[in-house]
Amino acid sequence: MGISIVGYGKMGREIEKAAIAKGLGIASIIDPNSEEATHKEINESSMKNADVCIDFTSPDAVIGSIRKIAKFKKSIVVGTTGWYDKISEVKSIVKKNNIGLVYSSNFSIGINMFFKIVENAAKIADKIWDYDVYGYELHHNKKIDSPSGTARSIGEILVKNIKRKNKLVFDRIGRKISPNELHFASVRAGSIPGTHVVGFDSSADTIELRHEARNREGFALGAIMAAKWIQGRKGIYGIDSMMKSILG
Repeated sequence: MGISIVGYGKMGREIEKAAIAKGLGIASIIDPNSEEATHKEINESSMKNADVCIDFTSPDAVIGSIRKIAKFKKSIVVGTTGWYDKISEVKSIVKKNNIGLVYSSNFSIGINMFFKIVENAAKIADKIWDYDVYGYELHHNKKIDSPSGTARSIGEILVKNIKRKNKLVFDRIGRKISPNELHFASVRAGSIPGTHVVGFDSSADTIELRHEARNREGFALGAIMAAKWIQGRKGIYGIDSMMKSILG
């Protein structure tokens, strides 16, 4: 299987290493701003030997990249976040070109295990009103979006499963928080790869669930797993579909 890497930043480099370690071929590395990339743009030459493209670019570039890749009938793995307001447009592109696309705010297998743990914990907290719920995330100071796409995914899992919480608040709150609101805070500093915490607090005690990434290797390995999984499939999938398929 030939992998085309779109975006050759830190994640692009991790994906390259992971793909080579798994014995996969690198069909092309596409980045207009990198002298080490094999190609500057998505075109016939850069797509020639690719079976699946993995995109870790930026929110303002990803839709254009998906549109271009789809014209070459290549399957796509999208790890870029910050574009989900355009999901209907992407669905149309995927359907029109009869390709497969899998996307996630976080391809780490560990964080996807964490999603399931949070979901089960939220279902328990839904029945015990004595516990209030909160979350926070920490990332490196180069991260563009805030909150992280992963934080949004975790927040959505919580409000979906805790009936008394139906509104996510990611910004600073300059007032008393309402009982139906769930506050999820963000911190940006240093070189932190990614930490996400969910807490359940009562007057008696606090329970915290925490996922802390040591490095970007887990994200890259998950993206490679997704590239193998999406090959031959048609339509658009979230990582939940892939995890259900793998775990049964």
